[in-house]
Amino acid sequence: MSVAVFAYGSLVSPASAAATLGRDDIEATPAALAGRRRSFTLLRDNRACEKTFARHGDDWVPDHVLALNIAEGGSDDSVNGALLAVSEAEVERLDRREIRYRRIEVTALVGSDPSARFDRIFAYVARPEHHAATPPADAVVIAAYEGAVEDAFAGLGERELACYRASTDRGSAERIDAYLLSGEIPAGNPRRW
Repeated sequence: MSVAVFAYGSLVSPASAAATLGRDDIEATPAALAGRRRSFTLLRDNRACEKTFARHGDDWVPDHVLALNIAEGGSDDSVNGALLAVSEAEVERLDRREIRYRRIEVTALVGSDPSARFDRIFAYVARPEHHAATPPADAVVIAAYEGAVEDAFAGLGERELACYRASTDRGSAERIDAYLLSGEIPAGNPRRW
């Protein structure tokens, strides 16, 4: 059975995916997911999780860090991303990376081309305890994370980057230049965010 993950954030980056999957032959095929909205609504407790970040310049440690998430939208909503072919063993690696997300089946929501080559497609969405439909006012986005996502979409082409920007609610959270203050980061989990 052929399996793919629908990547819609940092996992679109072949380098980021390779760090998790342990192989360099990552092929990211542009695709779209119907009926979904993308926003910075995944909430991480920056002081109590496996990695803690501080802001460059003044060493301020924010309470909360936000990352991208997808949620149900209307029939006219969709988000672009990329399909990455994965093995069952690699799915377990992704589960360890995406610890604040849960894996859901999205096969029926991906258009027939290029998804026709996959029997099953899944995506990761925020676990209820990490979903912040309205993030706290003090929550921040790590600028390196947002930059890596934009670079990944640019790697798919200018059209894909423009579509990413048009279909993403950036919210009002401050973007900070951050550094890793402390942490015990699981293998395959990006260190820069």
